[in-house]
Amino acid sequence: GLLVSFIYKRCDLILGQSKSFLPEIQSYSGDKRVEYFPSWAESLFQPPESAGKSIVSHTYFNVMFAGNVGEAQDFPSILNAVELLREDSRIHWTIVGDGRMFNWLEHEVNRRGLNESISLVGRHPVEKMPEFFHQADALLVSLKNEPIFAMTIPEKLQAYLMSGKPILAMLNGEGANIVAESGCGITCSSGNWKCLAAAAQRLSTMPESELDAMGKKGINLSMKEFNREELISQLEIWMMELANTDGKNSSGVAQYDK
Repeated sequence: GLLVSFIYKRCDLILGQSKSFLPEIQSYSGDKRVEYFPSWAESLFQPPESAGKSIVSHTYFNVMFAGNVGEAQDFPSILNAVELLREDSRIHWTIVGDGRMFNWLEHEVNRRGLNESISLVGRHPVEKMPEFFHQADALLVSLKNEPIFAMTIPEKLQAYLMSGKPILAMLNGEGANIVAESGCGITCSSGNWKCLAAAAQRLSTMPESELDAMGKKGINLSMKEFNREELISQLEIWMMELANTDGKNSSGVAQYDK
């Protein structure tokens, strides 16, 4: 804490990746300027003109998770939801990615006899993700029930928003609020696998028009709050304000014009 405070108090501008971080940062930074500056999704995540080679069967409602298969993503709860819906032949789950939990996940899928309900397709280049997202009917984001995760915005969320697909979120805190308040998907609290299963079923029965409307709300939010050009422009404004402030003696941005 002392080291963090020492660093923060020698900055002129501190950027917080989520709004939930700002009060915590300010508790260490004193009167230093703290601003909300989220991550953005690169333009490559926009819906592609063509879907490419399909990794899913379009006879199902496809729920897709893409990204790190790790401890933080709470795959035990995801598998519990998959197992609960094993008799619902309309829904299929696809996991795109790799990580420290992948071998455990593969073992559990085989042990529980869930091979007909879930597909593990492994790691693929990030450039393929827009095609894969386009093939999904809903995109899954999840984090474990821990206080630090409730304060974060999962980085994949920005990419999901840009894809124009409904989002199925098993999250607490700020990430869940973004999905719920924008109307771009359905949220469940972290670890609530029964809710996750029910939410997947609910999405699978929605008319195409409602799913499309959710996806469009995600795109609109992406362009409004997570737009790269606007965020960089805002950062430039903040830096110019600091550079033009008289009497700055700290070791932050304002010294670069000296």
